[in-house]
Amino acid sequence: MVRYEHTQRGTVIQVAILTGAAVSFGLSRLVPAPPFVAPMLLAVFAACAYMFSSLTIRITDRALHWCFGPGIFRKTLSLADIKTVEVTRTRLLDGWGIHKTSRGWLYNVSGFDAVHITLYSGRGVLLGTDEPDRLRNAIVRRIAVAR
Repeated sequence: MVRYEHTQRGTVIQVAILTGAAVSFGLSRLVPAPPFVAPMLLAVFAACAYMFSSLTIRITDRALHWCFGPGIFRKTLSLADIKTVEVTRTRLLDGWGIHKTSRGWLYNVSGFDAVHITLYSGRGVLLGTDEPDRLRNAIVRRIAVAR
């Protein structure tokens, strides 16, 4: 049963991707290139903007799930593997998207608010969210019930 679900729109990452598309398209017009390069660049950027259009986080009775956009990139963590959960903020240098940071893997589409999850294995996960307190409380509640 789903105990928590929230979707954050990826405003920041979409603006960044579409800005990159415009710059790349402009540069492709200044540099000699085959005629298929500009449309191909636009298609790649449009696909990325669609894939990272949102981040949905869902908590069920036994797991924490998250996915980007239409669900192409999905991850799941067992609640039993979670040691601590705390509200945090990411730095500008942490950026957005999916990548490893000094505090663990980051999954973020917009803003700097996040929840930092530490697993019993020592690994860290940062989930970007526009409602960090609510997400943290939902995870903590489900962990308490699951144990």
